[in-house]
Amino acid sequence: MNIKKFKALLFILLPLLGYSQNNPLELWYNKPASQWEETLPLGNGRLGIMPDGGVTTEKLVLNEITLWSGGPQDANNYKAYSFLPQIRQLLLENKNKEAQKLIDQHFICTGAGSGSGNGADVPFGAYQVLGDMTLKFDYKTQSKPVNYSRNLDIQTAVAGTQFTIDGVRYKREYFTGFGDDAGFIKLTSSKKGKLNFTIQLDRPERFKTVNGTDNSLVMTGQLNNGTDGKGMKYKAKVKTQQVDGNALYTNNKIEIKNATEVVIFICAGTDYKDKNFEITTDKVLDAAMQTKYQDQKKKHVENYQKLFNRLTLNFGKSAKKTLPTNERLDTFVKEPDADTALPILFYQYGRYLSISSTRLGLLPPNLQGLWAKDVQTPWNSDYHLDVNVQMNHWALETANLSELNLPLKDLTKDLVPNGEKTAKAYYNADGWVAHVITNVWGFTEPGESASWGITKSGSGWLCNNLWSHYLYTNDQAYLAEIYPILKGAAQFYKNMLVKDPETGWLVTSPSVSPENSFLLPNGDASHVCMGPTIDNQIIRELFNNVIIASKKLGLDNDLSIELDKQLKLLPPPGVISPDGRIMEWLKDYKEEDPQHRHISHLYGLYPGSLITPENKPELVDAIKKTLEVRGDDGTSWSIAYKMLFWARLKDGNRAYKLFKTILRQTRDTNINYGPGGGVYANLLSAGPPFQIDGNFGAAAGIGEMLIQSHAGFIELLPAMPDAWLNEGEVKGLKAEGNFTINIKWEKGKVTKYEVLSPVPTKVKVKVNGEMKEITSSKL
Repeated sequence: MNIKKFKALLFILLPLLGYSQNNPLELWYNKPASQWEETLPLGNGRLGIMPDGGVTTEKLVLNEITLWSGGPQDANNYKAYSFLPQIRQLLLENKNKEAQKLIDQHFICTGAGSGSGNGADVPFGAYQVLGDMTLKFDYKTQSKPVNYSRNLDIQTAVAGTQFTIDGVRYKREYFTGFGDDAGFIKLTSSKKGKLNFTIQLDRPERFKTVNGTDNSLVMTGQLNNGTDGKGMKYKAKVKTQQVDGNALYTNNKIEIKNATEVVIFICAGTDYKDKNFEITTDKVLDAAMQTKYQDQKKKHVENYQKLFNRLTLNFGKSAKKTLPTNERLDTFVKEPDADTALPILFYQYGRYLSISSTRLGLLPPNLQGLWAKDVQTPWNSDYHLDVNVQMNHWALETANLSELNLPLKDLTKDLVPNGEKTAKAYYNADGWVAHVITNVWGFTEPGESASWGITKSGSGWLCNNLWSHYLYTNDQAYLAEIYPILKGAAQFYKNMLVKDPETGWLVTSPSVSPENSFLLPNGDASHVCMGPTIDNQIIRELFNNVIIASKKLGLDNDLSIELDKQLKLLPPPGVISPDGRIMEWLKDYKEEDPQHRHISHLYGLYPGSLITPENKPELVDAIKKTLEVRGDDGTSWSIAYKMLFWARLKDGNRAYKLFKTILRQTRDTNINYGPGGGVYANLLSAGPPFQIDGNFGAAAGIGEMLIQSHAGFIELLPAMPDAWLNEGEVKGLKAEGNFTINIKWEKGKVTKYEVLSPVPTKVKVKVNGEMKEITSSKL
């Protein structure tokens, strides 16, 4: 082969090779993971693998997105509504503490609820680890490894480990297939016959591992449903192929001897919506083994990149060779402006995690996305409806991953039947409601404590996510599908609103501003109130959206008229308190914790669009003062939310300050509700513990810094920090109205931009501070 042909071939192959320390979209390390929070997350939306890169023993944590304990239940208290008049009267008499006590007695879910975040063994359940695959190696030597590295290339969704022992180069390559639905691990040695290892499968409880009759290793079990113990069933199966050496299938393990190249195939399934999951698992695994490894990898990369390659971003030149990612994080804290490529890596990592943790027709990412190591995951790794699951999806539309919002739509749709029961049981209201937590079993009841459990903005907040997808896609068939969901949520709020005699406004009662408390005039603390600001904002937004949708679809004119009448009686989107801040509650209560992690009363600024600097300039200073008092620290998701608020206020440098705080490295895994959030060495966000919402929230924040389109026009680079303004280019951003945006800038000014759409459309664009009306180019 001549040199020109060789170089051309090398150029084609480079993206598939991995192990490069020069790849700007790569996480890499010069030692194995010392804790789970340093392992590398791989996923294809259903299967997850997290290898730790160990030399003599490697542990790979396995996940399957549907694996939940618990089961369907009806935890509604069907007599709760009879206590509603008494609760409301107590609140009118400013007896909030007495109202809260009555709620705790009669107005919460029946049974154990979520187990107060420890629901693995009660009907609520928990998302659980599938199990651990352990590889134990025998190198026939006591020599230590040299030239060690492990990496994750997020451009290809392929991870690797490599090192040398006694002159033998050992390599491992891992991916979860976006082609055939299985996990793949390829192990090689540079000298013949040097691979000797065993493969084992286990999990902390409820499992049985056996050698299958088809030369396999099979782990099966059934989780606890919280009633009779007979919950979800699962199966994990492992098979191998090797070019030489021997494979023994005995003693509930696979033993490989004297091999040079081995491919491990992993597949798993549950009986969640698939009663034939065991047969399905076998068929998928057998089909995967019929394709050559390199062809399997090629198909995987091609399918993954169909999503990932939609958007590219750079902030100009940066050093080609990078430090190991853990060291790079520490260096970034000291000199953040010197590494403009790390924010790009973190943004694209957020997109990678989204692509890897959800899939059409399955489930949305939970509190830990796809990746969990425990049976009792933190907070059950459920779907928190008071910010967290919504934040998991905020980045998707702008990041050109629109269809990944659809699993959340499906989850929300499935909540409606039980939500209708809950609306009747507690409020004797039409429509449907979900409170603060849910699971794969459709839980909509209040939580087991008034202090947090009666937050009733969950269903309305979910509707914001559903509506956002419509705004970005203009998909009329989708609008027709979600309309009954939106309508039902609006009907609930319409039915349960009551008049506040002091203001004449229509408000919710009882309710809570998510997880926050206030002090009554006598000094007592309470959570329960009437009309918290977030409720008022969500209801205003939802009513408006239902009215718009009904007109577009030609439906329910009478309902639109009723909602419009109530809109005029709702509190305004923001009320300024005497001290100059946005009021969180209907009354000017003093906060028990002024630096509380939730900032729910700014919902109208983000993700809502009720408040913008253009339409509500009088509220901007009050919002800024609210954020100043709240402070910049907190859990990772809270810091990300504040970053988003400052981006919406178009203060790029302040948003960047919050982003830099998120990138501080931690090893802490304790449950934290206060300051100290950051990221682990593998860039997964730390509450702590690991919660993926911080990753997705920060990615959404960067998207808002690059483009905003919620205020009736598209604004380019609305909140860029000075550190990123020297030069850069982004291609493939999305804006409301189904526009695709490309931008190039130098020295703080946009020098070139494109606005593309399926059909040329007139649109307002704000460029370098100047508003223009243009016609988009055909995509």
